[in-house]
Amino acid sequence: MEFISICFLAFIFLMFISSVTFFLGVYFMVYDLVYFFEWEIFSINSTMMVSVLIFDWISLFFMSFVLFISALVIYYSKDYMAGELFLNRFIILVLLFVFSMMMLILSPNLISILLGWDGLGLVSYCLVIYYQNIKSFNAGMLTALSNRLGDVAFLMAIAWMLNYGSWNFLFYLDFMKQDLEMTVICGLVIFAAMTKSAQIPFSSWLPAAMAAPTPVSALVHSSTLVTAGVYLLIRFNNLFFETWMGQFLLLVSCLTMFMAGLGANFEFDLKKIIALSTLSQLGLMMAILSLGFFKLAFFHLLTHALFKALLFMCAGAIIHNMKNSQDIRDMGMFSIYMPFTISCLNIANLALCGFPFLAGFYSKDLILEMVLVSYMNLFIFFLFFFSTGLTVSYSFRLFYYLFVMDMNQSPMNILNDSSLVMSKSMVGLLIFAIIGGSMMNWLIFPFSFMICLTLPYKLSILFTCIIGGLLGYLGSFVSFFSLNKSLSFYFFSFFSSSMWFLPVLSTLGVSKIPLNMGFSLYKYIDQGWIEYFGVQHLFNYFIKLSKIFQFIQFNNLKIHLMLFCFWVLSLILVMLILIS
Repeated sequence: MEFISICFLAFIFLMFISSVTFFLGVYFMVYDLVYFFEWEIFSINSTMMVSVLIFDWISLFFMSFVLFISALVIYYSKDYMAGELFLNRFIILVLLFVFSMMMLILSPNLISILLGWDGLGLVSYCLVIYYQNIKSFNAGMLTALSNRLGDVAFLMAIAWMLNYGSWNFLFYLDFMKQDLEMTVICGLVIFAAMTKSAQIPFSSWLPAAMAAPTPVSALVHSSTLVTAGVYLLIRFNNLFFETWMGQFLLLVSCLTMFMAGLGANFEFDLKKIIALSTLSQLGLMMAILSLGFFKLAFFHLLTHALFKALLFMCAGAIIHNMKNSQDIRDMGMFSIYMPFTISCLNIANLALCGFPFLAGFYSKDLILEMVLVSYMNLFIFFLFFFSTGLTVSYSFRLFYYLFVMDMNQSPMNILNDSSLVMSKSMVGLLIFAIIGGSMMNWLIFPFSFMICLTLPYKLSILFTCIIGGLLGYLGSFVSFFSLNKSLSFYFFSFFSSSMWFLPVLSTLGVSKIPLNMGFSLYKYIDQGWIEYFGVQHLFNYFIKLSKIFQFIQFNNLKIHLMLFCFWVLSLILVMLILIS
């Protein structure tokens, strides 16, 4: 009962706050308002420590979406985590996670952003290792250490910002654009954002973080942790636009999008397919952001949060009914057993593909049309469109495995939509996955975009989606496997499914090789040559010398006789020399 009371209080509070912030965001956008709230913590002589919060349409819209999804996730957890002994701990961790994200969203100051940034990393580690098994511990360590690299870059950016006299970067963006030091700060911020948003070569932690409970995945991979890097770059978008750093980010993000889309077509773990889908969409956001269209990136960030959270909730309901089996080869014919859940998943999947008039269509179609009219080379153009085709391909592949294939698990399982709490949570996101795109399109842009293109260009996006969907659907047929030549090239299949060996490089590549090299250096240099010719050699020499002195210092008659004889002989020798 205590958990239910905490859950409902948090749910009601977050829903209320999200509704208020959404309407405030509309008001701020219409009147183009930006408010700064400063709180002076203390003042010593002329030095003041001030906490600053920024309220503009970007922060308010994003905050409303995060709070809305968090409220539904907490409500969803009431049923999904019903068998958990420490439910209060789980809810408190989720609320801490949301609070850290709020800190990051509302901060125009690098120091306070770091509090939210590190809070996200710490709480995400606690949530990833929540089930406390070896797989979870390994995934949590990979997640934490990958994000620590970005934290170090962020700390260096904070140190460099001292040159400007303040950490409120929003006040200095125009000046920093004309300054050479901007390159250093911007490079460090891009590096930090790449680690948090899992761009190549830091992509391996995002699928590994699927070891967390599914409600956490719905929150983390839709609107909080992974989108923090994109949100930070939206704030810094003026600095790297039309620079070599923007071009570098464009290449990396397009390769991430391509790699994730290719890997999802070879994956059989339901949650990992959706995680790779998130990685692909993050690459798309970063790519369009590096082209200078920050409003488009933010628009896709919001629409993606809606249908991706819905996808994870539907996947969680399926896994819950399948007695924690996540292999899609065990699933099938869900349209008979779980019609409501699978309908929600299908709508979310179609929104992800960019099906006309769903949430994803308004952002993805607009992004690809802007790519068509932008100035870029053929390679980047190919990656954009081929990755879009791969997105539709793995979505239709998932559709085939869940809808068309026969159920391959034990017939003793009772599959149904009996959970009313889960269904209510999914309905809240389902509505916005349908109408959210058109609603935000009218709100964010001052007028509806109408990009005039020739007929082949206009139809190229639709043609790409149709071809990708057909390949994904037909490639999943068992009878079609005789024509599926990808399985004949084992190395290519293994290379694609293992995310271009990034998990191996991020674990064995980072741990085994440097540790073995460090052990060899320690053994042969520190304990070898340096010991022999350095301190150890001196130590042995002084030991021998001290033994000699100790032998002399003993009051021994033999020593005194030897010394007396030596003295007499020396005196006789000197006298002989003088006489001669």
